[in-house]
Parts: sequence; C-alpha cells; structure tokens
Amino acid sequence: RYNSLVTGKRARGLIAVLWLLSFGIGLTPLMGWNKAMSGCPNATNETGADTGPEHHGCFISCLFENVVTMSYMVYFNFFGCVLLPLVIMLGIYIKIFMVACKQLHQIELMGNSRTTLQKEVHAAKSLAIIVGLFAFCWLPLHILNCITHFHEEFSKSKPEWVMYMAIILSHANSVINPIIYAYRIRDFRYTFRKIISKILCKTDGFPKCTTDNNQHLTVTNVNSPVASVTI
Repeated sequence: RYNSLVTGKRARGLIAVLWLLSFGIGLTPLMGWNKAMSGCPNATNETGADTGPEHHGCFISCLFENVVTMSYMVYFNFFGCVLLPLVIMLGIYIKIFMVACKQLHQIELMGNSRTTLQKEVHAAKSLAIIVGLFAFCWLPLHILNCITHFHEEFSKSKPEWVMYMAIILSHANSVINPIIYAYRIRDFRYTFRKIISKILCKTDGFPKCTTDNNQHLTVTNVNSPVASVTI
C-alpha cells in the first residue's frame, strides 16, 4: 500500500510544496510582520498630521530581536509551525509503536517471520530519533523566545551568550540529520556512496573505484595504489 501511495511524482510534488511553504513562513516578516519601524518616531506635516515613519529616514540596528517581532516567533512560528506538528507527530509515532508491538507479539505467537515488520519498526525508530533531535535542538530557542515575549524584563537581563548558544544549537540540527540518516538507514548510505562514486570516479585517469558485496566503496589512486579510501 505504501508503494502505491508514495510514488516518485507525489514525493517530488510534496517536497516542492514544503519548500514553498517554508519560503512563505520565512519571508512573512519581510511582508510587514516586523517591528523595523517601531523605533522610529513618527513625523508630522505642516498641519500637524501624523505622516507615519515611512515618510522620513530612520536607521535601526539590524539585529534579529530588533526587527522580528516575538509575536511572529511565538504564535505563528512556534505554536503554529513547530509545536503543533511536533505534538501530531508524537501522537502518530506512539500509535505506530503500539501497533508494531501488537503485531510483533501476534507474529511470535503464530511463528511467522518478523523480518519485514522489524525493518519497518527500525525505520520508524530512525524517524522518531530525527524528530526527537529536532525538538532537542529547536525547543531551547523557542522557549527563550516565549520567555522574552511574555516576560519583557527577562529580555533586558538575559546574557547574550544564552541566545547565541540556542541559535547555534538550532542550526546544528542541520548538521546532525545527515549523520543520523547515514548511521540508521542503509538505503541512505548506499545512495550517498553512489553520489560520491559519481563525483570521484567520473574520469578514467583519476581514481579507480570498486564496490564490494557490502556496498562499501573503495577509491584508489591509480598513480599510487597504496593510497586508497573506503567508505
């Protein structure tokens, strides 16, 4: 059923939609949901009418917290785009593991092979680890944003390094994901090796490439056969 539902065309379409959605979420502050002009005093014309900050020059320090509103970060970004999907995925994974454990127990009672189901459980565990690491890396930053939004005095007294560390941790999630994929998912390792082999072995004169039965790629310099790398 999965193979019939998740086709290559549908997967590419879904990826495109997710990228467009991400662009929309990220560009929302540029569309006006920001506080770039909140620090600019309003100008008045000769009649004394307020002309608004857009009618005169104003410069502010282009720092994240000076430009992006915490209402956008907390209500829209965190509650709507992060917390809600995390709660939904948590519920889905709990349901998956409950069903998987029940089926494994039934298979053991019937004496049937459980190899296929074990692979599915392994894949589900891998995705659960990825989601868990996402929460671990991103929640500290969003929690700080919530505290800053609901307790303004904290934003004035908190050490700058705390926010910097939270930002670094959130971006470190992008570094961790490929490592988890490569460690947990065999197909990912195989595809990664294929990509590397195409890059390193596309010319006849540079290295010589061989692949063993375990899909390990060995790259050997033809000018120095002793120098080789296996991945």
